[in-house]
Amino acid sequence: MEKELSSSRKDKNKELLIEQLKKTPIIQIVCEKLNIARSTFYRWKNDDAQFSKNVDNAIIEGNQLINDLAESKLISAIKDQNMTGIIFWLKNHHKTYADKLELRGKIKTEINNLTPEQEELITKALELSSLVEKKNSSDNNLSNNN
Repeated sequence: MEKELSSSRKDKNKELLIEQLKKTPIIQIVCEKLNIARSTFYRWKNDDAQFSKNVDNAIIEGNQLINDLAESKLISAIKDQNMTGIIFWLKNHHKTYADKLELRGKIKTEINNLTPEQEELITKALELSSLVEKKNSSDNNLSNNN
């Protein structure tokens, strides 16, 4: 009976962890808030594939929530004529103001002629792969006789 209660309490704590991660996607903070050791959290995550998947999804959802909050604050800062916010927005949302990288240089290419041995190896490889027709004297004689 004691094990069942412990399992039930563990399941409840897992559910609470998931819900808290959706609001605050920082494992350390959520563990402290729920008085659960980080080592316990990671043990649960390693031992329970469904819990692990739920944690990952909750963290993604929580990150999206934080992104929405941050963007909302940025828009408020822009409305308040905060130049840093304005510059940040333009650099990241308007191609005219985005950071640019300009590269200049010359590309030098060298063409080395193949040795006769290399040419012969390549020709044999192409013949074996049927990419070119074989150049046999007997083949030429047969085609000339027909």
